[in-house]
Amino acid sequence: MKRYIADIIHADLGKKMVLLTGPRQVGKTTLAKGLMAGFRRPQYLNWDVAPDRRMFLDQSWGLRTDLLVLDEIHKMAEWKAYLKGIFDGRAEGTAILVTGSARMETFRQSGESLAGRYFQIRLHPFSVREWVSLTDATPDDALDRLLERGGMPEPFLADDTVEAERWRRQYFTDLVREDVLEFSRIHEFKVMRLLVELLRGRVGSPLSIASLARDLQTAPNTVTKYLEILEALYIIFLVRPYHRNVARAILKEPKIYFFDTGYVLGDEGIKWENACAAMLLKHIHFEQDTLGKESGLHYLRTKDGAEIDFVLSEDDIPTHLIECKHADNRPTSTLVKFADQFSEAQAIQLVRELRQEEYRRPVSILKGAKWLAELAA
Repeated sequence: MKRYIADIIHADLGKKMVLLTGPRQVGKTTLAKGLMAGFRRPQYLNWDVAPDRRMFLDQSWGLRTDLLVLDEIHKMAEWKAYLKGIFDGRAEGTAILVTGSARMETFRQSGESLAGRYFQIRLHPFSVREWVSLTDATPDDALDRLLERGGMPEPFLADDTVEAERWRRQYFTDLVREDVLEFSRIHEFKVMRLLVELLRGRVGSPLSIASLARDLQTAPNTVTKYLEILEALYIIFLVRPYHRNVARAILKEPKIYFFDTGYVLGDEGIKWENACAAMLLKHIHFEQDTLGKESGLHYLRTKDGAEIDFVLSEDDIPTHLIECKHADNRPTSTLVKFADQFSEAQAIQLVRELRQEEYRRPVSILKGAKWLAELAA
């Protein structure tokens, strides 16, 4: 199955090295091996496989290799210097694709610079937009499947929901035991697991580090570190409040969402909001990675607690104000208020169950699945 960024990566490989990241089992290896079919002498190496690791260290792949795929290389000491060396010394016509299940930018804080040598591409789980483009499914059918199973390929494509749930349970156990501990060198497995369980019930709410620290009986800076690890491994993502002054926005409480909507605990409304957040993030990452746009995803909240779910921005200017509702087709007073304040932005109320779209100035009441199917990715 051809993923939404396959053609873009293929084109980018002719120009620079490509760093492909995303959650574990989101389809990076499958995508990479699909791209290999378009080359004459490709070579795939995984740092976690002992024979491959020796080839990494000895650089003993074939001299005529025209595509070199390096998986999980961030686990290698001095990996940036290594990549810089093989990219600068590669034979003419050799393309290099680097994949990993942790955010490569997390490891770009020191040491050798790869500036000018790579494109970054982030692979996301399935969305309404991607599934509709791949199949003859309607937007509503695609959204139903996504809300039922989450967007990760294996459970999304599973024969039934039982198989999907069995996969998800094992997936998280393996992720915490292997990737989280490998990433952080932390051996507090039970605390990390409990943190994720707490977060599953706090989706879409402003996140209080102090409250989480009390519940976990640990220090706030430890909670912050754990959250950074979960973010770096593409388990959760944070949406911060919009403010033209970025420094002030960072000081305010973020809202938390899961890359995989299947993890969310709560009613249909919360799952719908998480699904919207994940697909909006996929949309802006696609614009950032492939079009070079300065796109952003935020939310709006005033001191008196008035809030709308999401703000899309470009060059720090709001382009869309978005409220997600499961079945309510009446514009919220808060959305109307912010629409008047940010008149340059399009105000949208995305409704999961809606019979008829309409415009109630200044808000467009739209069918959620249909609108999501028109996103960039």
